[in-house]
Amino acid sequence: MATPKATVPTCCEPKVSLDQWRALLAVIDAGGYAKAAEMLNKSQSAVSYAIQQMETLLGVAVFELQGRRAVPTPAGEVLYRRARVLLEQAERLERAAASLSSHIEPLISIAADLIIPSEKILRCLEIFARDYPETRVEIYESVLSGTEDALLQRQVDLAIGGRVPPGFMGDKLVTVIMRGVTSPDHPLQQLGRPANVEDLRQHRQIIVRDSGLFRRRSEGWQEAEQRWTVSHIKTSLEAIRMGLGYAWLPDAYTHQEIAAGRLKYLSVEVGAEREVPIYITFADRDFAGPATRRLADILKAELPRACKK
Repeated sequence: MATPKATVPTCCEPKVSLDQWRALLAVIDAGGYAKAAEMLNKSQSAVSYAIQQMETLLGVAVFELQGRRAVPTPAGEVLYRRARVLLEQAERLERAAASLSSHIEPLISIAADLIIPSEKILRCLEIFARDYPETRVEIYESVLSGTEDALLQRQVDLAIGGRVPPGFMGDKLVTVIMRGVTSPDHPLQQLGRPANVEDLRQHRQIIVRDSGLFRRRSEGWQEAEQRWTVSHIKTSLEAIRMGLGYAWLPDAYTHQEIAAGRLKYLSVEVGAEREVPIYITFADRDFAGPATRRLADILKAELPRACKK
């Protein structure tokens, strides 16, 4: 007599798909259906339908309306926390399978905050290329929370930036010094005394935009009445050279300009310089392949030396 095949009880089959859990996370993280749809590259109606189906299947409301805003219910908050763990585990499982099927990664992605000049990163990649010439590298140049977002969204294997997001562990690479700078003939250099807050408010400040999805972070003093916001530190540097404003910029971008007399440090009563620790963080150290680990080792060994030059 043939042995009957074992079957998995239907009660054990999940009711909610990973895409639906992903929609739940996106709506809460983004603060609404429209931004969640943009994040997921889906229509707003598709995201809304996924949430409605989830609520029907689970028999629980995950959102409630407060005015025009969809706010998670207490049950929704609990499901949000559990769903994040679930999705992270699923992604780790897929990455583990990929790493098992390939001894050497064909591609490594890095998020690198622009606070470290790109040429410093490229010097490290030059060394890496000698060991792994066939491995492709993608660099996402980011600012502030853009680096964290790349990690949290699992867009990259490594991140170099000023913060380590909750749930990750990073190694400190360097400390970047930020100093206020202007052109030599800027009015703030003609005061004959250190500038105070009121002086700074009366002149244009050049700010580099947070590249994060929701642009949720700013650093340092940003209270000038006139502000210009740019997307790259080098654009800010060019504006300073032209005498269009002042900014706090990393020493690595300005020290040659200072030595040549094309820029001048800004003398202020308080906060003339700021220290920013920079970390290197794995998206998932446990499943990092040999090429990713080698690149991290090179960055840890070479970047501190490169940043002193």
